[in-house]
Parts: sequence; C-alpha cells; structure tokens
Amino acid sequence: MDSLISPARLAELLRDDKVVVVDASAHLPDAERDAREEYDENHIPGARFLDLGNFSDPQSPVPKAVPSAEQFAQKMRELGIAEDSAVVLYDDSALKTSCRAWFIFRLYGKKDVAILDGGLAAWREADHSLENGEPDFAKSSYSVPEQGDALRSKAQMYANTQSAEEQIVDARDADRFSGETDDGVHGLPGGHIPGACNVPFPQLFDRQGKFLPVDELREKFRDAGIDPEKAVVATCGSGVTACVLLFALHLVGAKDSALYDGSWLEWGSDPQMPKASTGGS
Repeated sequence: MDSLISPARLAELLRDDKVVVVDASAHLPDAERDAREEYDENHIPGARFLDLGNFSDPQSPVPKAVPSAEQFAQKMRELGIAEDSAVVLYDDSALKTSCRAWFIFRLYGKKDVAILDGGLAAWREADHSLENGEPDFAKSSYSVPEQGDALRSKAQMYANTQSAEEQIVDARDADRFSGETDDGVHGLPGGHIPGACNVPFPQLFDRQGKFLPVDELREKFRDAGIDPEKAVVATCGSGVTACVLLFALHLVGAKDSALYDGSWLEWGSDPQMPKASTGGS
C-alpha cells in the first residue's frame, strides 16, 4: 500500500477486511470544533475514531508527548487493529492531524499505514458515501511494541545547537518562527531554536488540501535550506504539525528524520534554552 492514497484507491481498499480506516481528526481549542461529535455525525464507512487529541502520555515530562508503547498497544486493541492490519488514516483538520497519527504508528513499528490525500474533504468531493454512529467491530490482540528511535529530547536538541549534526526544520508560520509575533497558540514569545530553518506546513499543500507533487515538496525543503538526503529533525509548536513535515520528507525519500516532540511548547518555556529571532519583537 502506498503511503499516500486517493479517495478512489481507498474506496477499493474498503472491501479488504485487513484494512482498517481511522479518523485521526483533532482541532485547536479556538477552532471550536468537537472531533468526536463530527465523527459521530459523518465518517468514512467503517472508520474508527482515534481520539488523537487525547492520545498522549500524561506521565511524560514532555508536554503533549506521544503515547507510551503500552498506550499504543491498548489503543490498537480498542480499535480492533491487529498487528497484520493495514491502516488508512484521514482527518478533517486544518492541522492535518493524520500526519501526527502516521508518525505515532510508524514510531511503534506499524509500517503498513497510509494517509488519505486531501482527507475527508477529498472523500466528499469525490462523492463517496458517509455513515454515522459507531461501526461494529471486534477488539483485537496487540503486543506492546518497541519504540523506534525517531524522537529527540530537549537535551539532544540543545546538544545539536552546538554540533549541528542534524538539520532542524520548523513547521510554524514565518511570523512566529521569526519572532515578529508571539506564539499565541501556546502563550509564548515567538522565535525559534538556533539553527532551525522554516517550512510552514501549509506550503506543502495545493488549494484542494492535497500534498504537492514530490518534486515540488523537495524544492520547498531545499529552498528553505534543508537537504532531505541528510539527517533532519522537525519541530513546531507542540509536535503536531511537525509531523506534516516528516510525512512530506518521507514522500520525498528522506531516510533519516525525527521529531522533537516537545517542540516550542517545551523549548520556548524554558528560560535556560537559547532562542533565536529575526523579527522586530
């Protein structure tokens, strides 16, 4: 299964019992949207609801951290996803949250996982059917997996500001990245990790909300100073939209990419961490 699939391809895959479709929508509080309520009203036939907004590890010192391996396995059991299931993720979020879900699945070794290009909007545009309510499915068994090595800690990021062994790319908008404006989403001043480059995640999509062609994605990164052939760590406000960059890097063939999950929410709130800015504030 390709990593990025069309509505037409998903419609074909719905006939395969080993394919599980998952709604990974989540929204910022100021969007005033309830992802669960919207799922209950309309979702792709057979889709299960991930509840991505609450899929995190409250025991971690990292704010809004990825779930633990135990949490991941438990969620897979609850959703009826087996270890040999293929998974198709979609969302209806301005944050393109299916990419965050994709990263978590891959972090815990789930390789046969794809994203619906254009999300629920593309499915609707193609005039495919929707359903409401909770679909019937059986819970599964799922062993607790090993966590992959695609996460970076604050300490590792600080060391990298000295060594520059890994490139850093930030998914936030240019004004927050530069420090021209505050990071109002997280209640912090603007700015960025020293040495970081900026690729605002909305630039990776066309007007229909679909990913740009691979050659254009590669150009976006190169224009920002990021070489996809070299190691790169993605960051953002709280670790969500950075995963959009990671998925795009995956599409262009990057082999060595990771997430700073704490992102600016952790870094920007620590007075001991160095900050860079190019704006006027």
